Amino acid sequence: MLSGSSLIWIGALLLGLEASLTRASDFQHHGYEEMVRALFAVQSECPYITRIYSIGRSIEGRHLYVLEFSDHPGIHEALEPEFKYVGNMHGNEVLGRELLIYLAQFLCEEYRAGNERITHLIHDTRIHILPSMNPDGYEVAARQGPEFNGYLVGRGNAKEVDLNRNFPDLNALMYYYEKHNGQNHHLPLPDNWELQVEPETLAVIKWMQNYNFILSANLHGGAVVANYPFDKSREPRIRGKTSYSATPDDKIFRKLAKTYSYAHSWMHKGWNCGDYFDEGITNGASWYSLSKGMQDFNYLYTNCFEITLELSCDKFPPATALASEWLANREALVSYMEQVHHGIKGMVYDENNNPVSNAVVSVAGINHDTTSGTDGDYFRLLLPGTYTVTASALGYQPFTKTVTVGPAEAVQLDFYLKVQPKGTNLNIKAYPNKKGSSTAKIPPTNLGPR
Repeated sequence: MLSGSSLIWIGALLLGLEASLTRASDFQHHGYEEMVRALFAVQSECPYITRIYSIGRSIEGRHLYVLEFSDHPGIHEALEPEFKYVGNMHGNEVLGRELLIYLAQFLCEEYRAGNERITHLIHDTRIHILPSMNPDGYEVAARQGPEFNGYLVGRGNAKEVDLNRNFPDLNALMYYYEKHNGQNHHLPLPDNWELQVEPETLAVIKWMQNYNFILSANLHGGAVVANYPFDKSREPRIRGKTSYSATPDDKIFRKLAKTYSYAHSWMHKGWNCGDYFDEGITNGASWYSLSKGMQDFNYLYTNCFEITLELSCDKFPPATALASEWLANREALVSYMEQVHHGIKGMVYDENNNPVSNAVVSVAGINHDTTSGTDGDYFRLLLPGTYTVTASALGYQPFTKTVTVGPAEAVQLDFYLKVQPKGTNLNIKAYPNKKGSSTAKIPPTNLGPR
């Protein structure tokens, strides 16, 4: 019988990738200090394509470190999309944390080895990896250990607050706007929202405000399925009944979820952990309704499309399982990142070739707009097809183009906006960007894996 390391080597050859991290001794759980050392070791090994930065601290003072990969670390390059992975939001769901550490090591090793696929990914994408959003909760769970860890021990932060029930609830406002033809993106936050969230949540929201993320995944445990928005049901909660709550981008979210499930060794088979999910994917609300989650918040507050990846039946798997879990997830983690390069992208300029930031980019038939970033660049994930796209901004005349999107790299579609003539009253889609206030009464939430 082949050993575990031999199987990993064979799997690596089949995938056309170098067999990085093949020794069983390479796979172990990382406490906070070990995790920090591992991240800085990667930065030391690949100093020209990595950067480490902290987005804040946990309640107990641990840094929320992010490892960035880019051919120009620390710099946003126009037309280069920003991607993020977030792990260990629930402190006792640890596989995502370990996978992201291994992913960081893998990207560095493969880049140094000259792997063309990984080199292309790093040169054309700005990748941000946050292995642990909840380092305090992890330490609580780790003290119990894999054998004795309870379902909820270490799930929350140091105050035992569930961070995936801690983001401002923008769904209620969105569902109201849907009925009244209101704003469909970058919804305003409630008054005094900063006082209503935990330090870890606050740090992540500030992170989202500082980077124009386009695609993201949030790694969890307790099931094996790729979960996509909306998590919160549009329908009143009825015990024992769930309802599918689709976003306007439901088709692309299903495609993103299936990209991961089919690249994963067994997620796509459907039967896992005693549950069945067709093709290994599920709409969040169709599974169970969840309020104030990070996934929906990304979609409603930023340009970012995020899904939630449930990666293991065991929330705290033993170290002996980590090698096989890495092999099962490695191709999926890489394939999912590559999805950020589909759809359309481009620049929004004025007549003098100056970039226009915060321009609204609308796609006919999809009631969810995106905006251009500080440098005037925008990104819009789309499936193959022909689309009518309009760019608009305050003080400018809207500009509409038709574009055909293929299955390969994103099509570049630039816009040049003319100044709005004085005295005209054009019907321009322009909404306040991340300002204003909203209130929503939040019902109790389910405590499932997410």
